[in-house]
Amino acid sequence: MRRKPFNPFEAAIWKRLAETMLVEPAQMAISPQQVVDNLQGIFGNIKGNTPRDTALSVIATWIVLGGPFWHFAPRSFRIWRIERRLKNSRIDLFQDMARIRGIVYAGYYGHWIDQDDANVSDAAAEDANRANPVFNAIGFTLPRHRTRAGTPDDPEIAEYTGNDLPYTVFVGEDAIPDSVELVVIGSGAGGAVAASNLADQGYEVLVVEAGPYLPSARMTPNEAHMSSSLFKDGAIQTTRNRDIIVFQGRTVGGSTVVNNGICLRLAREGETHPDAHDVLAHWRSIGAPVDEDALEAAYCRVETRLGVHEIDRRLGRNNGTRLLHGWDAYASGSSDPLDARAVTGWFRKNWGQKTEPNACVSCGYCNTGCPYGRKKAMPESFLRHATLHAPRKARILAHAAVSHIGWSGLEDQGRKVASSVQVLLPDGRAKTIRVTKGVVVAAGTIASSNILSASGIEGTGKGISLNIACPVPALMPGPVYAWDEDQMATFVDRADFLIESHFQPPMSMASLVPGWFDEHFRRMLNYSRLASAGVLFPADRRGTIRKGKLGFELEQSDLAVLRRALATLTKVHFRGGAEEVYPALLHGETLSRGMSDAEIDRFFEEHIEEPDDVVLSSSHPHGGNAINADPRKGVVDLDQRVHGVANVLVTDASVMPSCIRVNAQLTTMAMSDRVTHGKRVFG
Repeated sequence: MRRKPFNPFEAAIWKRLAETMLVEPAQMAISPQQVVDNLQGIFGNIKGNTPRDTALSVIATWIVLGGPFWHFAPRSFRIWRIERRLKNSRIDLFQDMARIRGIVYAGYYGHWIDQDDANVSDAAAEDANRANPVFNAIGFTLPRHRTRAGTPDDPEIAEYTGNDLPYTVFVGEDAIPDSVELVVIGSGAGGAVAASNLADQGYEVLVVEAGPYLPSARMTPNEAHMSSSLFKDGAIQTTRNRDIIVFQGRTVGGSTVVNNGICLRLAREGETHPDAHDVLAHWRSIGAPVDEDALEAAYCRVETRLGVHEIDRRLGRNNGTRLLHGWDAYASGSSDPLDARAVTGWFRKNWGQKTEPNACVSCGYCNTGCPYGRKKAMPESFLRHATLHAPRKARILAHAAVSHIGWSGLEDQGRKVASSVQVLLPDGRAKTIRVTKGVVVAAGTIASSNILSASGIEGTGKGISLNIACPVPALMPGPVYAWDEDQMATFVDRADFLIESHFQPPMSMASLVPGWFDEHFRRMLNYSRLASAGVLFPADRRGTIRKGKLGFELEQSDLAVLRRALATLTKVHFRGGAEEVYPALLHGETLSRGMSDAEIDRFFEEHIEEPDDVVLSSSHPHGGNAINADPRKGVVDLDQRVHGVANVLVTDASVMPSCIRVNAQLTTMAMSDRVTHGKRVFG
């Protein structure tokens, strides 16, 4: 029986919110009670304190709205009260409470018809959802039910399991070794590459991952279940001030399992704006030089292993091409030299190519794990090599969180020596694993900083950067069917920000489409007419981790870039034929065709005064354990070894000493490879 994290009182509040936030209950495709049942299922699947914290938040919101007085009032009064207290408020706490409507949307648009048989096939589960009333109401078709020609350019959608890891590579909770040579903490971009390289050198490697392993055979298009299974805090983790949602994978393979496979280098001719910030030059200037030839060689090795290539045009035939055409129309009339020198193109990714058995089938579910096995994320590439093909095969311990590293004293040069790691198991047991060679820390920016800090390493968790995203959907005159393609296909590099084509399945898209009450409901009924893109801008070293939580404060200069980026993308949408544009503003304002460029600029100047005014997110936290030759300025040295420690290496994005401005996946892998490939770093 499923755990229900919300008690009857809390469930009653959620039900009333569903009856208020969406539309008149008679017009809903499912009942308000079903929305509540869906939320019970979502939060019942999330581990940790998030369900209880969310329950406390909804009670606090209910009290702010008026408690029983609000609860038993007519819907018109309930709407008026929400508008006055939440939607139109300038009080930070109330603005944060307003974001709770996104959870209500998840309970409605994440509806999934479950089967009684837990072992039912994925195909049967999708067939059962042919009758999904929410999907049918908005005109959405699940992947297996889409009409395809069955050719390489239009492949049938079917599951490929050839790259799934076998159960034999995993260590059970009752078979955890007492001692190993090397422990790699984290199985994402940095950890998996390090594990593969070190296993190739003959080290005995145990990869410890806090999350579960879900092979493609266990992934489905059930957004609600997959989000709560694969993301830290069920994909609702935020910064301390709740201004920015921070998406982080919590599964074997880390965020590579739930990202879009984008593989951008720090700089690449034909891919990077000529006036873009020179990241490596800046690193040199602050005492963190990285040899460009070594990094280039690492990029090449990683790209070869992953089969990185520019994606086929078929994967962005609807939404992706629309962005490029809109940009061309906009840039041709712009006098801004940054627009004139902008670089546009199709993303390079680590999907299977169309001639391969794992060719991408453009299902549109990249961000909840590919249910058809078409990604070449860490489990299908570096972890597969490390556990099945390396001379000395690595093993993986999943569902085990490392709390800290233990030490055994000093070696000859006066450096500390790591001698153990302590892991925490799901049942609350702790297990100490002795290490005889060393430890690789690659749990991600936040977790790695916390582990190192708990282990007595000073200076961690400072200078954290984010690439911050903000979505802008637009209503087109006719159907776009943006959901029937790769979620992110094309980009524009404008130097100070990027624009990327972007679309999501119904539940996630509902959280990105702004608006309140009946207006939001109407916008989602036009789901198939929506085109969408997002802006991505760098926020350099604004973050610090305190008591395990990321604090991040945007500055006015960041908001100026955001306003400029959103105004530019709005103009691009209108040049591309949009009738209405829906920037992700808290109040849900609409821009309409016919507005002048000056009016669009003024709109964003007036409507974005602080971060709470807009929905912001990031999937790319980096920094916190920066590289620097000077131990007073960085946590790790130029070879990514912790200063003052003999045998602890850090190989994730936390070593980056400043914001890198583009998707961090490929550079994280290359940085890990450059310090572990062909080097006996642990003797």
